[in-house]
Amino acid sequence: MTTMTDASVREFKMPDVGEGLTEAEILKWYVQPGDTVTDGQVVCEVETAKAAVELPIPYDGVVRELRFPEGTTVDVGTAIIAVEVAGGAPVPAPAEPEVSAAPAEEPKAEGRQPVLVGYGVSTSSTKRRPRKGPEVTVPAPAEAVQAELNGHAPVADRSRPLAKPPVRKLAKDLGVDLATVTPSGPDGVITREDVHAAATPVAAPEPVAAPAAPAAAAPAPVVTYDGARETRIPVKGVRKATAAAMVGSAFTAPHVTEFVTVDVTRTMKLVEELKQDKEMQGRRVNPLLLIAKALLVAIKRNPDINASWDEVAQEIVVKHYVNLGIAAATPRGLIVPNIKDAHDKTLPQLADALGELVSTAREGKTSPSAMQGGTVTITNVGVFGVDTGTPILNPGESAILAIGAIKLQPWVHKGKVKPRQVTTLALSFDHRLVDGELGSKVLADVAAILEQPKRLITWA
Repeated sequence: MTTMTDASVREFKMPDVGEGLTEAEILKWYVQPGDTVTDGQVVCEVETAKAAVELPIPYDGVVRELRFPEGTTVDVGTAIIAVEVAGGAPVPAPAEPEVSAAPAEEPKAEGRQPVLVGYGVSTSSTKRRPRKGPEVTVPAPAEAVQAELNGHAPVADRSRPLAKPPVRKLAKDLGVDLATVTPSGPDGVITREDVHAAATPVAAPEPVAAPAAPAAAAPAPVVTYDGARETRIPVKGVRKATAAAMVGSAFTAPHVTEFVTVDVTRTMKLVEELKQDKEMQGRRVNPLLLIAKALLVAIKRNPDINASWDEVAQEIVVKHYVNLGIAAATPRGLIVPNIKDAHDKTLPQLADALGELVSTAREGKTSPSAMQGGTVTITNVGVFGVDTGTPILNPGESAILAIGAIKLQPWVHKGKVKPRQVTTLALSFDHRLVDGELGSKVLADVAAILEQPKRLITWA
């Protein structure tokens, strides 16, 4: 770390909280000038192109200055906070701190999940991003903030409602003032359900006078023209990174998509049977679990589908492991965390991994490392009632399977038209390394397993 002119003041720089990220937006400050901080204390939450993470300060002292307000996008390597170190003497540069995904409403006891951190060298100027409407920032004592992060109410009176960062982000997105929300969580903590309830319009609401805007309000990011005819929404963070990745993938890898409509009645029956199985009690059992297992078996039978294209070396890199990506829609945009070494997992282990992946993504706790290194992806568009789609490859992968809605449809079964549970699968693949024969074999294997799930036993 570098120091300011006063040797007793340390500057904490924006670290690279992911793999090669160049900037991050400051979402929330948890300290204000004059607050005392200790080594390891979280001082702010930032959002990168991959996830929201918390930044701990790596030394003890008193906050002298916050260099940038909330809503500012700051380059990696730029000092964001100045701390006066106790004793007035220079302090050795601290080791790189750990950062973690933003905590959910019920953080795990073992603490935050560390992810890769490194200090960048960029010294370019920062870019100010517009924010969603005027907002008054009320300083909160460090003890109150820490108590809130731990899920407990502080003993002293506080000047802002108790809520975790993901809940505050949700309220901000929905335009809900937390001061008006009635908390239902322990110790007066506002939950996601409380925010959603407050966002639901009620019949014939009483008119409420708008609060006076603060003197120095930040510009609003949503700009409306011609009344309500246009709305502009800034593209940043996860959504910005997803857009860039999808454009790069679509115009780099030649996509081919194949479709198959399949009778999954037996698979749906197996799902219901597994829910009653003692070994699967308490685990996440649904059609996605068996479809994921079917894809893993198909990859085992056709391993060349699990590969990537090395443009520099002009080589096809066949992976002997499967990191299975699951596309997940979150308030911050589409993310694709993956299950590491999914090929080695039993059905109960795969169910546990899927349950953890989904709950972590919904809570906004997915770490950047969980979204790196995927080899094949599944996207379930059926949950939105969609029959099928043509999915775009996740960058660096050769195949992605889309699952359509499972519906009761007329189907010829044993020579008679009967109502059966039917879905349509779509497999997109990179035609540089996957030809039509290989792609067709993989898709046909997945369909065959779902039609006759007993093949999971004979083929696995």
